[in-house]
Order: sequence, then structure tokens, then C-alpha cells
Amino acid sequence: MTEELFRDDSYLKSCTAKVLASGPDGVVLDRTVFYPTGGGQPGDSGTLAGAGGTIVITEAVKGGDGILHKLEEGAAAPAVGDAVEVSLDWDRRYAHMRVHTALHLLCSVVDGGVTGGQIGAGKGRLDFNIPGERPEKEALTEALNQVIAGDHPVSLSWITDAELEANPDLVRTMSVKPPMGSGKVRMVKIGDVDYQPCGGTHVRSTAEIGSIQIGKIENKGKQNRRINLTLVE
Repeated sequence: MTEELFRDDSYLKSCTAKVLASGPDGVVLDRTVFYPTGGGQPGDSGTLAGAGGTIVITEAVKGGDGILHKLEEGAAAPAVGDAVEVSLDWDRRYAHMRVHTALHLLCSVVDGGVTGGQIGAGKGRLDFNIPGERPEKEALTEALNQVIAGDHPVSLSWITDAELEANPDLVRTMSVKPPMGSGKVRMVKIGDVDYQPCGGTHVRSTAEIGSIQIGKIENKGKQNRRINLTLVE
């Protein structure tokens, strides 16, 4: 299986690795800094450099034997056992980190369970189960920017499966439960503002997010409200 270096350090931009599997779909490495598509966050893109030159990685996805790094069409994949260096498209990844952290903060200022979400490079959205009237976007923008400006530290920790089961309120998503079964669950804590299980990548401080703007707040059902946000800077 692939050692997921990004789980402990989202700021690693590259690493050396060994090819464990190689084929027309891409390559699996023994270790990587590439986040695979999942949890609403897109898989990373970037490059793979080896003896045969540099190849574009178009996307990272979860595979049965580890993280699959998809290669650009027509690229000659490295051989099993080859030593390579993989490097992120850092600007894209960092934008994902800023948006993902902002969406955690959105959970802290909106009273409602999360029914879905999506992260992009510069924008994102969460769907909430909100009884009654939908929030007012100008007030929500102001409230969220105030939390961001608080420069709250973002830290990682782990709890056991049993601890999470004993504290179900930690899970904000209504339809998708965090991955369990390995005995431990990764938690993301943002100061004293938000604390929830998450496997994605985040910035180290809320100030890194910069200003945001709440866009459309859409009705997606009787109580389902889709709240869109965009990075302003």
C-alpha cells in the first residue's frame, strides 16, 4: 500500500518514491504527497520524474493496491522498481487546502447537518439540512470572514473508533461517515472554533485562507440549502 505522506504534512510538495505497480491506467508508488480524490476534494495533479524523463500526473485516485497516479495519455509509464520523484501542482493543491479549511469554518457558523459538499481550486460549496428560512449571504460572509481573521491554528490528532462512536456529534456529515475500521480516526481541530473528523488537506492557520465571499444560497429540497463560497484573494 502507498504511504500517505500528506496525512501528516499537507505542505510537502514533492517526494522520492519507488514504483510498486505500473500499467496503462497509471502507477502506484510506495509513498506519495498526492491526495487522492475523496471526501469532496479533487485528487492532486503534478509531475513524475524518472530516468525516462518527466511525465504529467493528471489525477490521483484511490486504488485497490494503493494510490493510483494517472498519467497523461500516451506517456510511457516507468517500470516497477524504478526510483522516481513526484511533485505537486502546488498552486492548485494550496487553493484546495484554503477552500477545504474555509468549508470547515462554514460548518461552525451554519446551524445544520451537512448533506454534501465539493471543493475546487478557489471555490467550494456545502449542502446543509436547515429548517426554516435560508441564511442571508451578506451576514454569512461577514461572520465567516471574522472567524478567518481570528488567525486560529489548525491542528491534527487521532482518536479511536470507539471514541468517535461514543461522540457521534463530532460527525457533521449526515450521509457519509468518516472511514473507520483501522482503529483510529483522523481529527482536524481549528482553534476552539471547529473539531471534526476529516482526511483532507488543510492550511496551518485560518488567516491563510484570506477573504471569502458567499455566493448563491440555493434551495435543493424542502430543508436542503446549498451554500457556495469563493476565495476573494
